[in-house]
Amino acid sequence: MSVRIQDTAQVDPSAVVGDGSSVWELAQVREGAVLGEQCVIGRGAYVGSGVRIGDRCKLQNHALVYEPATLADGVFIGPAAVLTNDQYPRAIAPDGSLKSASDWQAVGVDIAEGASIGARAVCVAPVRIGAWAMIAAGAVVTTDVPDHGLVVGVPARRIGWVGRAGVRLEDAGEGVWTCPATGEEYLETDGALARR
Repeated sequence: MSVRIQDTAQVDPSAVVGDGSSVWELAQVREGAVLGEQCVIGRGAYVGSGVRIGDRCKLQNHALVYEPATLADGVFIGPAAVLTNDQYPRAIAPDGSLKSASDWQAVGVDIAEGASIGARAVCVAPVRIGAWAMIAAGAVVTTDVPDHGLVVGVPARRIGWVGRAGVRLEDAGEGVWTCPATGEEYLETDGALARR
C-alpha cells in the first residue's frame, strides 16, 4: 500500500500519514498530527495540530477536527461535522486585546472505536463519545455519550442503542437488546450496554 495525497492538500512535513491512507483536495493536516493506516481525509477536511487518528477512520468532506482530539480505530466523522476545542471562546481578552495561543487551554473530544458522528453534528469539548456510539446528523453533543449510545437533538440526548453494524437495537426484554442486522445480543446494566 501507499499514501495518496492530492496536490491541493496541505500536509505538514511533521505529520504522520499511515500506509494506505488518502488525503483529498484542499484538506489540511497540521503539524504533529498522526493518521493511522487506511484513513480517508475528505475534501476540505481539517485535522488540527497533534490530533491522533487511529486506523481505518473516515473524515468526510469539510469535517473539522481540532486539537487535541483523539479518534480510535474505525471512527466515522460525517460531512461538515465539528469537534471543538475551546470551552470559553473569545477573539479578544477582557482588555480588548487580540487573544493569542497562550491565552487559552485547548480541550479535546475523545472518540472511542467504531463511533460515528453524523453530518453537521457538533461535539463540544471536553466530551467523550463511547465505542460504537451513533451521533445523529445535526446533533450538538455537550455531555459524554455511552458505548453504543444513539443520541439526537440539541442538546443531544440518548434515545436508544445501536450495535456494531450501526443499526438501532431492538428491546428483547429483561435488559437484552438484539441487532436486527447481525443477530448480536447486548445486555444493558445500570445505563450501560455491553455485547453478550
